[in-house]
This record gives sequence, C-alpha cells and structure tokens, in this order.
Amino acid sequence: MINSNHPIENLMGTTMENIRDMIDVNTVVGDAIETRDGSYIIPISKVSFGFASGGSELPNKECEKIDDRFAFGGGSGAGVSVKPVAFLVLKGDSVRLLPVNQTNTYDRIVDNIPQIIEIFKDMGNKKCKDKKEDSNFCD
Repeated sequence: MINSNHPIENLMGTTMENIRDMIDVNTVVGDAIETRDGSYIIPISKVSFGFASGGSELPNKECEKIDDRFAFGGGSGAGVSVKPVAFLVLKGDSVRLLPVNQTNTYDRIVDNIPQIIEIFKDMGNKKCKDKKEDSNFCD
C-alpha cells in the first residue's frame, strides 16, 4: 500500500506530536505545593517554543521511470524554553503574586504591605488576649 501523504507532512506531524507531549498546561501553571503552615505555592512559568521544518525533492531518473515521485530529503527541529516568572501564594483568604525578577525596591515594599498589615493585626490580637483584664485596651 502506498502512503498518499507527502513525506514533509509526516515529518511535520511527528515533530508537532512530540512538542505537544512536552508542553501541557502544567508546564505554564505548575502543580500546587502545600507548605507546613497550610499555604499553597503555585509556580507560574513563561513557555516559548519554536518549530522549523523543511525539505526538498531531488530528481532521480530511476524514480521518474517507475512513478512520478522524486527522492525526498528533509528535516525538522524544535526548541522549548521554560522560564519561571512568578509564584502564586495562597494562604487562608489572601492571594499574592510573587514575581521572580523583582528588582525595584519600591515595588517590593508595596507588594508586602498586606503582609505587614496582617503581622501588625496579629500582634494586636495577641496583645488583646494577653491583657483581658483591661477591657478598654481592645476596643
């Protein structure tokens, strides 16, 4: 039985199938990791990939006499790059995005304000519990 597909179609199809096997949704948004304190960390990545394929048909006198096909030469290649860009941190009711390449100090301060507020709130609640005898302290 003669395969009616052109050899370049088979070459491209095989390469694309292999790329699909390498890249899935878990590559971009990774699996959640649970920490000891009950928070979850989810890695977020940037995925880039490239694909190239090519071929040529060279005349061959023997092939021309047997059928109308030419000798085929071809190749294909692909490249994949996976770069972590951030981590999504889920703790209780709070959700934070922690970029990997955060170079600006002011951005880091602004991003950490909710955490700082939470720390002060916890400290205030602890003082309220410690000083129950002073009812005006916690009001």
